[in-house]
Amino acid sequence: MGAAKNAVGAYGERVAARHLQQAGLVVLDRNWRCAEGELDIVARDGSALVFCEVKTRRSDRHGTPAEAVVADKAARLRRLACEWIRASGVHPETIRFDVVSVRPQRSGPAHVEHLRGAF
Repeated sequence: MGAAKNAVGAYGERVAARHLQQAGLVVLDRNWRCAEGELDIVARDGSALVFCEVKTRRSDRHGTPAEAVVADKAARLRRLACEWIRASGVHPETIRFDVVSVRPQRSGPAHVEHLRGAF
């Protein structure tokens, strides 16, 4: 992955984490990795444990950010969530999978869309 793409992704994850915190969620983990992959953000929303996939796109030329979370990606994120739960020892009451779409703007703040229970 190129440096510019990494920078855009890192920016999107910072914006998403701040957005989630402002919405009242508590960020528990960011960029958690295991052998199978990475979870962008793990948060708590009341009694729910929330696994957030962050998608940052500068344009919709290849579809919206949320459209990038296809069935295979969603299945992998579910497996990663199970690994995170095992590793953390957390016993959540409920689990939710969200997608946070971040679209940087030429000027001003990024446009953020938080899709709760996206998959």
